[in-house]
Amino acid sequence: MRKTTALRKLLRKKEFVYMPVAYDALGGRLVESLGYDAVYTGGFVTGSSRCTSEPLLTMDEQARVAGDVASAVGIPLVADGGAGFGEPLHTMRTVREFIRAGIAGAHIEDQLYPKRAHYHRYVAHAIPRNAFVDKVEFACRQRERSDPDFVVIARTDTCRVEGLKEALWRINAAADVGADMGLIFPRNDDEMKKAPKQAKIPLVYVISRGNRDGRPLPTGPQLADMGYKAAIDALTYLLASFHFAKRAYAEIKRTGGYSGLTQEQCIKARHEIETLVGLDEFYEIEEKTVEKKKRGKR
Repeated sequence: MRKTTALRKLLRKKEFVYMPVAYDALGGRLVESLGYDAVYTGGFVTGSSRCTSEPLLTMDEQARVAGDVASAVGIPLVADGGAGFGEPLHTMRTVREFIRAGIAGAHIEDQLYPKRAHYHRYVAHAIPRNAFVDKVEFACRQRERSDPDFVVIARTDTCRVEGLKEALWRINAAADVGADMGLIFPRNDDEMKKAPKQAKIPLVYVISRGNRDGRPLPTGPQLADMGYKAAIDALTYLLASFHFAKRAYAEIKRTGGYSGLTQEQCIKARHEIETLVGLDEFYEIEEKTVEKKKRGKR
């Protein structure tokens, strides 16, 4: 089954889908091994992992990173399509390249392109309504040509500045031209609760730990109760990896040793990594081929 078809089936079957973020193949396999049904690769984690920022990413970079994760897992992957990496024509190519990379769905936003670094200061440089709707419409046209099961998520950042009414107008207009799902950024609990009831299409919520604009951080079950169809956990993997790696190497720098994990825990973690990588299968193939021949010569 194609990953796009699997995502469509998942969204029909499950009341709510939680998608943790991963920016490398190992992270994707970790998410899958823990029993999650889908994984997400966002622009923030891709940019940060490459020591640049999301606004400076190219379409090729995002397709490559998300594609690496997608190819390593059996579950579907949703990717951040940014502002489509250009105008409607460029957005169509983004959809084509994402599908070719094995990505099952993407969100396309109404930010100015090229994006500005001030985006990370929550400055929304929103394009006009009609320009956003055009971009979503042509993304959907490309979906129909390349893979009708590819999921197009219309994302607007206008709620942050212009309020819920404007954000919902844009999401509902995007629904009218074929968007499958919507994504907004409610500023408070009231907007968070109202949004799913007023949107024409199912909404995805972004759980962005460490945000500095006060956006709510509800749990998955709370979002499901409010009527959201899915949640993107956009930062936890990056934050946890960075935080605990920093603590570990700071201790080694300070003391020369590391006490955060026992030797037994290190052995277990290393074995789990080797299992996710597939090392046992590699051993088996070598035992039947090159290692077998090598022993036979002795």
